[in-house]
Amino acid sequence: MTKIGDVRAKSADELQEMLVGLRKEQFNLRFQRATGQLEAVGRIKEVRRTIARVKTIMAERDRASAKS
Repeated sequence: MTKIGDVRAKSADELQEMLVGLRKEQFNLRFQRATGQLEAVGRIKEVRRTIARVKTIMAERDRASAKS
C-alpha cells in the first residue's frame, strides 16, 4: 500500500512514471477480472485509490506553481 508521504516525496517525473505504471496495472487487473483470472480482488481498489492520490498531488503542485 502506498502512503501519501511516499507520494509527496517524489518528483514530478517520478509521479508521472508512477501514474503510467499504475494505469498499466489497472488495465491488467481489469483484464484479469474480465477473464476470471483475478485472484487479488482488493488490489483493484488499492490501485484506483493510489492513482487518485498521485493525481491529487500533481494537481496540488500545479495549483501551487500557478499561484507563484
